[in-house]
Amino acid sequence: MNAFLTDIGTLLSSEFAAVVAVFARTSGAVALAPALGERSLPVRFRLVVAIAITIVVYPLVKGYIPTGPSDGLALVWLMLNELGVGLLLGIGLRLFVICLQITGTIAAQSTSLSQIFGTAAADPQPAIGHLLVLAGLAAATSLGIHVQIVKFVVQSYLVLTPGLYLHGSDVAQWGVRQISQTFALGFSVAMPFVIAGLLYNVALGAIDRAMPQLMVSFVGAPAIALLGLVLLMVLAPYMISIWTHALSGFVQDPFGAF
Repeated sequence: MNAFLTDIGTLLSSEFAAVVAVFARTSGAVALAPALGERSLPVRFRLVVAIAITIVVYPLVKGYIPTGPSDGLALVWLMLNELGVGLLLGIGLRLFVICLQITGTIAAQSTSLSQIFGTAAADPQPAIGHLLVLAGLAAATSLGIHVQIVKFVVQSYLVLTPGLYLHGSDVAQWGVRQISQTFALGFSVAMPFVIAGLLYNVALGAIDRAMPQLMVSFVGAPAIALLGLVLLMVLAPYMISIWTHALSGFVQDPFGAF
């Protein structure tokens, strides 16, 4: 009887350790994921989402979890490593939200709209940035970001198996690649606003040289603001479409640098 209870206890302890290891990676990814990891959401809600995703992910990745660490120190090291991997995954997803913020900031600066409602949320940014972030999060939610995160976490076990510790050079290479792509995507999506701002300033300079007595700034400020709003109305759906396509591509192949 004692031997049977000992076997049951060993099985439960190893099963519990495996569940906690999956939860560590999942919670790190969910804490920074778009829509599910926003600071405006209650902490309890994010915790429930992390637990729910863990329940879905665990049966799919159970075979990748080590059967049981040899001692407590190995178990703690495994949990810390899994948490680090989860945070790395979450950072990769969070960069797409930062991409929208970069796009909104560039667009607002180019069209003289950067000071409107600049501090209306936890992350101070122009009104165009707020609008793009909300639109992007709504689009990601409608496209099933929770299902994509489940696939994202499951696919991570194919590359970053538990117990396989990350090398700093690999993480640095991956991070530099993702950050550079974030800035490139943000600037590319905001390019129409940059071009509009450039044409506006060139035209304003030409008018000022032709008519020095005219207060061109008072005439041109409403025009560039109106042009920025019209561009936002026309191009916002295409901008969000490009962003969601890039997000889906990252979820499908997040570890190109590895």
